[in-house]
Amino acid sequence: MIEFPTEFYSERLLIRMPKPGDGKVVFDAIQASINELKPWMPFAQNLQSEQETEINIRNSYVKFINREDLRLHIFLKDTGEFIASSGLHRINWDVPKFEIGYWIDTRYSGKGYITEAVQEISNFAFSELKARRIEIRCDSKNEKSRKIPERLGFNLEGIF
Repeated sequence: MIEFPTEFYSERLLIRMPKPGDGKVVFDAIQASINELKPWMPFAQNLQSEQETEINIRNSYVKFINREDLRLHIFLKDTGEFIASSGLHRINWDVPKFEIGYWIDTRYSGKGYITEAVQEISNFAFSELKARRIEIRCDSKNEKSRKIPERLGFNLEGIF
């Protein structure tokens, strides 16, 4: 199994694997952002309880340890506040290739945090995981999400 750091930093952010106990802050962020998440994110269609969110976090922790899916939680470096979730998904270790997904707590939107996080996650994937390909998929109508890969110089390969 490939070894790599479970946390890393950007200028303003701490980006780390999910840990048991993260459920409350993730639940609170989802609650605060549900209206913005619902049109785009499948997990926001059926509201989970705080306990169900914690179970989901613990499952993500196990998947991270097993290198099946690398969910990442994003915190402000200065204050420790949880602000977003991202990760490296749909992993193919043979290539290796990854898909970056992301969502942000609405209360922190518009400050460039996701752009910064995706840039650092991409750097991490290329340097630590030896990625040869990184993909970002989003709904073509989700303008905010589309702007992230555009800002970072990703190539648009197609619209489904």
